[in-house]
Amino acid sequence: MRGLACVLMFQTHCYDAWLNLDSRKTTFYMWSQLGGTLPAPLFLFLAGISFALVTDKLKQKGLSPNRIAHATLRRGAEVLGLGFLFRLQEYVIAWGWSPWSDLLRVDILNTIGLSMMLMGVMCWIVLRLSRESPARPVLGATAGGVALLISLLTPLLWTSWRPRWLPWPIESYLDGVHNLGQPQSWLFPVFPWTGFAFAGLAAGFFLLSDWARKREAAVVVLAATGGVGLIYLARWLNARSQLYAVYDFWHTSPNFFLIRVGLLFLTVAAACAWCRWGAGQRGFSPLIQLGKTSLLVYWVHIEFVYGRLSILPKRLVDIRTASFGLLAICVAMVLLSVLRTKRKGRSAELLARVRRPATTS
Repeated sequence: MRGLACVLMFQTHCYDAWLNLDSRKTTFYMWSQLGGTLPAPLFLFLAGISFALVTDKLKQKGLSPNRIAHATLRRGAEVLGLGFLFRLQEYVIAWGWSPWSDLLRVDILNTIGLSMMLMGVMCWIVLRLSRESPARPVLGATAGGVALLISLLTPLLWTSWRPRWLPWPIESYLDGVHNLGQPQSWLFPVFPWTGFAFAGLAAGFFLLSDWARKREAAVVVLAATGGVGLIYLARWLNARSQLYAVYDFWHTSPNFFLIRVGLLFLTVAAACAWCRWGAGQRGFSPLIQLGKTSLLVYWVHIEFVYGRLSILPKRLVDIRTASFGLLAICVAMVLLSVLRTKRKGRSAELLARVRRPATTS
């Protein structure tokens, strides 16, 4: 699923960076950008699932809620730090024409890191308060409730409940206002984006349950059915009268949030089937490979698409030329991922040899 998110991200960025004005008026470009609404939710959703796996593993080892929180919050802070480092790199590379405010832009890495920290706080509170209760159901239900609450509050926090009294670098983490006076749809504030991480957290704890572990095929069917159900529920709700004075379906509405969560559930079902019974079992998989190094390929491809090292002129080429460029980016990122994986494996092997105690005769 991470590999799929990478490919969708590549195509969104490549066509956005390189297509000329005429090509941007086509149906092809519209569908490309519509596909671009999925990579960020996928990355956040998968961060939530991974967080559930880590939290559950630490709990099974007998760690206290405080130690679990310390480990998970530290990892979230590391990812947030990488987000700031990425912004600093982009600012230095674009020195001379990039405004200083870009250093404080709320990008996807920042949001993933902050979401992990917020999930850590939620898990700590639940584990502290429910010591005698089964942890997985309570954690999963709470995470699902938080995801729903975030989606319901988003339209208000972007409009009538905007925290204008906060300095814009802090407010931007809530509504994506940046320094432009109004919330920006191209940023990744907590509302609504962190909701996808909590949805993934809820899904992760469900997948870890004893019932799900024993019924793999049923889980695939349930994920697909639940995904379709959420999409139809959101469409039905969207056709009714809305509760909000300002209703923006594509950017802040809970209904569009539900549709994307439904698509994530469908993706989970498809990915499980592909990896368990499909071609994911056969030989080399570029998607699985990209997923192993998603942070690296995200970091690197930006420079070859949007940066000074762009392999094609920005906003000047047609769809055919941009598609060849996209193919080149995909191949290059897979090769980079393979190289990174092999070098990491060799480094681990070398480290193991160094740490191995010497034998005596």
